[in-house]
Amino acid sequence: MMVPDTKRILITNDDGIHAPGLKLLEEIARQLSDDVWVVAPEVEQSGMGHALTLAEPLRYRKLEERRYAVRGTPTDCVMMAMHKIIEGDKPTLLLSGINRGGNLAEDMTYSGTIAAAMEGTICGIPSIALSQEISSVNRQTPFAVAQEFALLVIRDILTQSWEDGILVNVNFPPDIRNIHGIKTTQQGFRDEAELFVKEREDLRGGHYYWLGFRRAYGNPAEGTDLEAIRDGYISITPLHLDLTHYSTFNSFRKNLNKDF
Repeated sequence: MMVPDTKRILITNDDGIHAPGLKLLEEIARQLSDDVWVVAPEVEQSGMGHALTLAEPLRYRKLEERRYAVRGTPTDCVMMAMHKIIEGDKPTLLLSGINRGGNLAEDMTYSGTIAAAMEGTICGIPSIALSQEISSVNRQTPFAVAQEFALLVIRDILTQSWEDGILVNVNFPPDIRNIHGIKTTQQGFRDEAELFVKEREDLRGGHYYWLGFRRAYGNPAEGTDLEAIRDGYISITPLHLDLTHYSTFNSFRKNLNKDF
């Protein structure tokens, strides 16, 4: 896929239409193009992955020129933008984010931020997901690193070309005082990630639960997104839509195929 000029940019997210990260991404996008469309969820949709609304109707509202809120998932937003809201030429670039919190390692399977970029890729649009890691060092100014470096990173990525079916996942480390550069990485896997379920009791004695993950970089493998973020590097990870595992595919095809 040759990346074209950024004549028309679609931006979206999973944190919702009023999220600070989306506002920052819009400001960045306007430095690349004067034709920027914002189509984002009405409310936060974090952790929705590639969910699509099928069991109830979708609604959207126009907030201002080229700015829309969809009562649905990030995937819904991209679909509505492409097939209903944006008329004429389709976007030449999709930017998703900037997510409050990293989308690293197995986080990618849950991420609505990445799912929106996946949907853009399915639509044939070069798509980049951007996320800002949050820790104790940047809770007061969470997007400082992305604000400083996101435009540079996007411009650098757009100098490259990549195959159809590929999207790009970008993560910014938390500490603006400890940035060492940019690394192209592969997906890591957390060796200390652990689901926890917190039980609470409501005023009537009923129980409810919060799901969460204890997040730690652990001892990440060399060359992974986790290692890069831990060491103060901006991580750029190319991802692809084809989930086929080809070595297993070839083994299964050799050993399991038969005619009846």
